[in-house]
Amino acid sequence: MQTIWIVLIILAILNLISFSLMAYDKRCAREGKWRVPEKTLFLATACFGGLGGVLGMTLCRHKTKHWYFKVFFPVLLAVQIALLAAGYFFLMK
Repeated sequence: MQTIWIVLIILAILNLISFSLMAYDKRCAREGKWRVPEKTLFLATACFGGLGGVLGMTLCRHKTKHWYFKVFFPVLLAVQIALLAAGYFFLMK
């Protein structure tokens, strides 16, 4: 049971980082400042920050005009959910 809590805390941190990067990049875009590279946003989302990336894209209305963000962020989230479910299934077996 302790392992599950550790995984949940790590996931929360990763998703918070992903969401924060999206929000920060949106703020920089509005202010005309130096931006976060798109590959950094994808990397943060791919490293189990899928929910944070999707929420950041949706709530901040950021990167919604780029098809590859609109397609791959939800796909990454779905893959991460499937991997976590499979990991939970095999861990609790």
